[in-house]
Amino acid sequence: MSDCGNDTATLDASKPATEEVKSNSEESAMAQESPKNSAAEIPVTSNGELDEAHEHGFNMDLKRSLPAGLGLSETQITSHGFDSTKEGIIEGGAFQGSQRTQSKSGPVILADEIKNPAMEKLELVRKWSLNTYKCTRQIISEKLGRGSRTVDLELEAQIDILRDNKKKYENILKLAQTLSTQLFQMVHTQKQLGDAFADLSLKSLELHEEFGYNADTQKLLAKNGETLLGAINFFIASVNTLVNKTIEDTLMTVKQYESARIEYDAYRTDLEELNLGPRDANTLPKIEQSQHLFQAHKEKYDKMRSDVSIKLKFLEENKVKVLHNQLVLFHNAIAAYFAGNQKQLEQTLKQFHIKLKTPGVDAPSWLEEQ
Repeated sequence: MSDCGNDTATLDASKPATEEVKSNSEESAMAQESPKNSAAEIPVTSNGELDEAHEHGFNMDLKRSLPAGLGLSETQITSHGFDSTKEGIIEGGAFQGSQRTQSKSGPVILADEIKNPAMEKLELVRKWSLNTYKCTRQIISEKLGRGSRTVDLELEAQIDILRDNKKKYENILKLAQTLSTQLFQMVHTQKQLGDAFADLSLKSLELHEEFGYNADTQKLLAKNGETLLGAINFFIASVNTLVNKTIEDTLMTVKQYESARIEYDAYRTDLEELNLGPRDANTLPKIEQSQHLFQAHKEKYDKMRSDVSIKLKFLEENKVKVLHNQLVLFHNAIAAYFAGNQKQLEQTLKQFHIKLKTPGVDAPSWLEEQ
């Protein structure tokens, strides 16, 4: 019985040993299945802190154990002491392998601001077509007497006067150019006639004095004609600038004003038609959009009307000043020429700072200027 008791005690004592052996064998099997590197062990110093050298080796082994095809970023694990309440922090950075280059690819984020240029152009064409259609419909309805138009009576009257004056100034300009051409031909003929008289004065001894008088007279007329021609050309240049530049610039602003007026009336008509219709969930957004467009074109129309009024005011002041000087010049030059007052004619040109080209003298060449 004592032997049996001893055997039983022996078996009971061997059970913990057997269990310890099984536990050790399971732990060794798990260690064999895990990656055989230093990442499986985290050595701790005597103070309870991690060993930095082993930690660095653990990080490097962890990088090597990751599959290269995953394209993961570089991983750094920072551990703290056991007495810390914080957990390990994993910091991500761009992975730079020494032997293998990973392609930098990631999700593409499309911002709302990025739009297709083709769609933008299509939207612009659509808006332009819609605006052109509305303006064309407004113009046709006005010509047929069906549509209403906004009229500024005072401004429209000023514009009509300006257009009428422009036609009259163009007629004066055309006649002055004709006079200049004819005067140039007459001066040229007088020069030729004076030269002919001078030649005959030298060859005809019995009529030497008579031909000489006529030669001097024609040359004096030609000289005075050139002086008058300079004054007329100066008058033409000033009036041409006034008509074809200053007035034309104002009329271009008037055209922009008229276009803005047509757009304003077109969108005003659309808004009035929508307001006369039913108001429901479908029409209210259209009414709000139409109201917004109408307000924008109304502001544009008011701005262009103000610009036209300002330009007409300045144009009137400039026109009076320019034409006053040019008309005085034209009158004094013509009167002095036909009165035979050479000194008065020359004084008129000096008064308006007009310089005449010396006959027979051309401009210096570029070599002479050097």
